[in-house]
Amino acid sequence: MSDEQLTAALAERVMGWSVAPDRYLVGNRSWIPRWRFRPLERLEDAFRLLEKAQPEHYSMGAGADGAFSVQVRIRGCGGEARHESKPRAITLAIARALGLEVDE
Repeated sequence: MSDEQLTAALAERVMGWSVAPDRYLVGNRSWIPRWRFRPLERLEDAFRLLEKAQPEHYSMGAGADGAFSVQVRIRGCGGEARHESKPRAITLAIARALGLEVDE
């Protein structure tokens, strides 16, 4: 799954948005361009996604090698990820907890 496909799937499943070709329909006849929601790249968007996912539990930490690790439990399902990028680690852990097939 590409980064764009993953972001669109999370926008639908977690944020509750509809996906259009170049934008997300966010409700109340409003929309945002796709480039404005990048949880794999922007920490602010990753935390927005985490908050909206309403995890039962999550933990984050960094290893001696500088890689960031995240564990999350959403609706009884766990997901974890480890990556040099904090936003990517958070987003991948959420995706895995939701059962999406993702690569690093």
